[in-house]
Amino acid sequence: MAKYLLSESKCIFRLLRVQNSCQTRRIQTTVDALDVDRHSQHMNKWWDLDGPVRLLHTLNDIRIPFIQRGLAQPQDNLSSVLKGKTILDVGCGGGILSEGLAKLGAKVVGIDASKELIEVAKYHSSNNKELMNNLPTYINTTMEEHSTIHAEKYDAVVASEIIEHVVEKELFLESCVRATKPNGKLFFTTPSKTRMAQFFIIFVNERILHTIPKDTHQYHKLLTPRELKSMLEKNKCKVESTRGFVAYPISNRWAWTNHKLFMFAMQAVKLKQKQCS
Repeated sequence: MAKYLLSESKCIFRLLRVQNSCQTRRIQTTVDALDVDRHSQHMNKWWDLDGPVRLLHTLNDIRIPFIQRGLAQPQDNLSSVLKGKTILDVGCGGGILSEGLAKLGAKVVGIDASKELIEVAKYHSSNNKELMNNLPTYINTTMEEHSTIHAEKYDAVVASEIIEHVVEKELFLESCVRATKPNGKLFFTTPSKTRMAQFFIIFVNERILHTIPKDTHQYHKLLTPRELKSMLEKNKCKVESTRGFVAYPISNRWAWTNHKLFMFAMQAVKLKQKQCS
């Protein structure tokens, strides 16, 4: 009888351990639901060039050339380097960057956790005559879900102004790398975790000038360049370039800087793993 009870106890313990493990996997997510909701509230003005996300529109002026240069070979013409490249735009929102990349010939997939913003992106792209022959594909999903289905699919994965909004950053970064082909590139743009960025981006721009919607950023969720580089290296990537940049919200433009006190852009390559003989 004692042996039977001991055997039953072991079975129950194993069952509970498996259930707890499965439950942990189910609830592990990169999505901050409150952040998704905050961004979704701007869906009706996402494509208003004078609206609440107007700075995202002009950010294309520097982030698209950054991506072009990162994917170019020395002999390439920058204007055509994106043609035929498969690019994943993570946290695509209403499609501002996705459309910019698609106009230059890239085969773009945009994903976002906001169903509302994905609908905005689909509607706007379908009505853009410049994209008639190269519409981006938009999917309402998370990075971790998408990378499980589409591992090593993309020539480039772009996470522009998104890593500062997610939780479980390690999982998010790991998922971005998983979706990238060996020797493929990863591109990030994000605010720096500095007190200067906290004061000017979060306090001045969000609460005084209102050039960025209030509560868009939370200081504790920001990263330093060193932290992002460390995460990439842990995931077998090599950082090739890190540049600082800054917004001039009154004139609605962006410029590269010699420091990384406010924002930074990072480019990395996914190293091809050696095959064991």
